[in-house]
Amino acid sequence: MSGPWEQIPLFGLPEVTLTASPASTDDVVPDGDSASVDAGVFVAADQAGSEPAVVGHPESSEQSDVAEAYDAPTPPSPEVDSDEVADDAAGSDAADTPVWETLPAGEDADGHALIVTAAGTYTPSGRELTGPVDSVEKLDKLIRWASLTPLGAPAQIWVVGQGACESLGWIIDPGSEDDVDDMEALRNRAAQELTAVLQATLTPLLNAGWELRGDPGHVVHLSRSIGNFTSMVDVVIEPYVWTYWNKDFGWHNRVGDMGILGSPTAGTYLPDDDLPAARELGRRLAWCAQHLGVLPGPTPARTGAAIVDKIKRERTRSGKGIVVTTPGSVPPLDGPPRGDLEPAVGWTRVPDAQDLDGTGRLVSIDQRAAYLASAGMLEFGYGQPQHLTGNAAAAAAVGEKGAPFGLWRITLPAGQTLSLPEKLPLAHPHMLADQPVQTWVTSVSLDGLCSPVADGGIGAELDDVDIAEAWVYPEQGRALDKWAKILREARKAAVDTDDAATKRFLGTCYKGYIGRMVNPDMWTATRMQHHHQPLWRASIIAHCRWRGRRVAMRIAREHGRWPVRTVTDSWVYLLADGEDITDPSEALGKMSVEKDVVLTDTLLSAFTSAEDVHDVNLAIKAAFADEEDD
Repeated sequence: MSGPWEQIPLFGLPEVTLTASPASTDDVVPDGDSASVDAGVFVAADQAGSEPAVVGHPESSEQSDVAEAYDAPTPPSPEVDSDEVADDAAGSDAADTPVWETLPAGEDADGHALIVTAAGTYTPSGRELTGPVDSVEKLDKLIRWASLTPLGAPAQIWVVGQGACESLGWIIDPGSEDDVDDMEALRNRAAQELTAVLQATLTPLLNAGWELRGDPGHVVHLSRSIGNFTSMVDVVIEPYVWTYWNKDFGWHNRVGDMGILGSPTAGTYLPDDDLPAARELGRRLAWCAQHLGVLPGPTPARTGAAIVDKIKRERTRSGKGIVVTTPGSVPPLDGPPRGDLEPAVGWTRVPDAQDLDGTGRLVSIDQRAAYLASAGMLEFGYGQPQHLTGNAAAAAAVGEKGAPFGLWRITLPAGQTLSLPEKLPLAHPHMLADQPVQTWVTSVSLDGLCSPVADGGIGAELDDVDIAEAWVYPEQGRALDKWAKILREARKAAVDTDDAATKRFLGTCYKGYIGRMVNPDMWTATRMQHHHQPLWRASIIAHCRWRGRRVAMRIAREHGRWPVRTVTDSWVYLLADGEDITDPSEALGKMSVEKDVVLTDTLLSAFTSAEDVHDVNLAIKAAFADEEDD
């Protein structure tokens, strides 16, 4: 038998049936009635008009994204190479191979996933199984023989490379991006053609007893029921993943991160050649199984949700730990509909002579894995909130550890009536300089406002903000602590091995999942509704914002420097050569350098002559142009 990732000439199935990795038994489908699948998961998704639900078994249900489609970026093509590949001919040196592609592939995903190429089929660890799968009938035979088991998500068959698609008759030709003005039109055309081709070629699978849930696309969701046992398999078509583009993947004609496959523009996408691509995909699948305990979901957000659900199942079985089973919808609030309860900050100011004195660098610092850090620190509320008004609401805010988790209707004082730093944004995004504002805030912001000015607050007492109304949750705790720990340890493993591909993927997982908490349409299936937690998301955003403000006050005290811009969790400073304002700690949530450029005379002149914030933003954009392009 040839070595891993070498070609197998014939399609012959081994006599030995694949088995799941011994360390991955959490999601194996049990026998008996407990293996029955809740059909409501499918029905809810279908009735909502969403992408098909993805369900592995009773304990690992998952639904595909229904996020709005954005302008589609240019589809990845063989011509889109990383810097290492661009300068070399076909036989590039080993030194040009990204570090992560040389890392070993583990066996943790074996028994849960298979990879199909034009040359043959392989386990994620690289063990060859069969020759080419050149018909849908053989694909059916392969799926049934493999008896793959789920792992936080349904079992997966990955079809890698255009050649494997051609063997199965899955060929589309939507045209070139050069022929259309709107990339979204090209993506839609490609997605429609792919669905039509699949519907015309999947008949042998349907005749063999498989069912489709929703229209097939870049993922074909298959289910097959025998008695109370339901087998779930996702067939993921790698060359066509770009046809499903949303916030997780990319927008505004920009290529983004395509989940576990990586990002073409960041240089973390799979290699161009089929077998190296299959080898690297197998390594990433095994990495996910080992470090996250789940297979990657159809989007990064779904991977984050799968980890939450795995923890939920473990806690349900053990009876230990917080288990949240219901959504945390925003309670009915007085007043007109509003946007984000806790908006991120977007603020710029014109630097003065003191800011420019002795400076020659423009530095952007941001919090290391900010959302992940906050998710692991915060206590979140759950259950049915209690509505309080007047004195009862004000009294409820008094606690030994600050206000309990909830929403509070307060009055933010006019900014100009407070002794706040002039070179920082106002203490809360809803605050106005010239008049008080009544608004709703989370407990994180209520505590932040009561912090001293030196720590980023306004030094308010509870009486100063005039609490008029509240929604307070009966239960609270660190519901995402284990989730954050798993992702934090996985991130460390990626950093320690220079595995930029999985490190970047992890970032899209926690950002995507936290971002999707706000949208109930993302979690319409009955078994997924507990992921709708907009107040958790608002608290995380507020926590990152207050933490950044506290750091800005520390930098002002220690270095006499004030920011000229802040966006979300990043802060931009004009600094002198050798001046370091970052945190010495490597912990998550601490400030690290994001961008650092030496200012030319022309750029310095742009800051010196800036008359308004628009001029400053243009100067910052020009200075960071190379980094933003990267």
